[in-house]
Amino acid sequence: MNENTFSIGQIWAQGDGVSHAVAIILVVMSLASWSVILVKAWGLMQLRRMSAGAKKFWHTTSFDEGMAALEPQQADNPFRDLASRSTEAVTHHVNHQNELHGVLNLNDWVTSTMRQSIDDTTSRMQSGLSILASVGSTAPFIGLFGTVWGIYHALIGIGAAGQATLDKVAGPVGESLVMTAGGLAVAIPAVLGYNALVRGNKEILARLKHFAHDLHAYLVTGGKVRKNPASVHPLPARKEAQ
Repeated sequence: MNENTFSIGQIWAQGDGVSHAVAIILVVMSLASWSVILVKAWGLMQLRRMSAGAKKFWHTTSFDEGMAALEPQQADNPFRDLASRSTEAVTHHVNHQNELHGVLNLNDWVTSTMRQSIDDTTSRMQSGLSILASVGSTAPFIGLFGTVWGIYHALIGIGAAGQATLDKVAGPVGESLVMTAGGLAVAIPAVLGYNALVRGNKEILARLKHFAHDLHAYLVTGGKVRKNPASVHPLPARKEAQ
């Protein structure tokens, strides 16, 4: 038996169109998932750095100085976008009271604007994650299909030879094992990358919402942020029975 019987090149040479298609699909899925992981991981690192500017914002002495601390050179800074759109909403609401949104109070108008900004940021951060979810859930089954196809070839070889000789089944069985390993090798990084990115996105969104809460209090009331939300009212003390 040739020592290269179990090499990748030999397995590829003895495969047919179906096995080649399965291998190509797995390679494409792997490239797509790793591209998303690397791009999103880099973007997440940038967002963590931008969140540090949000902390500096409240240590400045003026609003303009605070905006400068939010890195104006970063066009996709969600913290700066939130602050910019919120201040524009306040100015627009004050100067256009005769428009339909004038029936809304300033609190509701600014809250709506902030929610839209956060929703837009959430959509950008979640874009591409569906690729990882799809790859992680389908790659094992695609590899399993290649495994079944390789076993089918082994059975065909046994039937044609009339006996289960090693040279008839080694190639197809090796092909099926490679397909199984390929499916797992594609799916595992996709699943791990998806979970890590989702966890990182939740962390950034939590920081963004905290910044929005403080900014809302600054723009609407001009006062300090209350420790307890204004919508939470303590229950009255129960009167003891006489």
